[in-house]
Amino acid sequence: MMYKTLSSSLLFCLLSFNLQAQTRIAVLDFELKDLTLAPGVPAELQRTASIKPLLEQELARAGYVIVAIPHQAQQAANSGVGYLFDHADAAAQLGKLYQADYILIGRLHKPSFLFAYLMGRLVKVDNGRLVGDYIAESKGPNASLTIKAVESLTTKIDHDLERHYSPPPPAKLVH
Repeated sequence: MMYKTLSSSLLFCLLSFNLQAQTRIAVLDFELKDLTLAPGVPAELQRTASIKPLLEQELARAGYVIVAIPHQAQQAANSGVGYLFDHADAAAQLGKLYQADYILIGRLHKPSFLFAYLMGRLVKVDNGRLVGDYIAESKGPNASLTIKAVESLTTKIDHDLERHYSPPPPAKLVH
């Protein structure tokens, strides 16, 4: 009986350590940097807003713990458009408030009507250092292409961290 209790305690400790050891990532709302002749159209604003939840979903599938940072906290920390994207130290301070290990600052950069770039900067919260700058191209406004770009971004982020992610297989078309 004593061995059973001891082994149960040991198993509980190992499981607790595993839960504690999971990497915690905060993903901030993506900003739209639209350089086209018709910037900020509703469809682009909607696409930009869809990126964060899609990225959080993919990172969670890869085994990362997603840390929620309220929109108001992000707005309060952001001294202007692009500020957190350009200031890793300020983003790291925000991540510390919510006990994240990493914080990802993102931007949808749209230089043309034909394509856009999903850009992300991953910052290690404890030291404020940039871990990586990531870019994934999305040709056209199609939602499925945005999803593929998010999967590409997730692959690149995971490559620099734990290497657990593999994107889902392509969807099969039903005729």
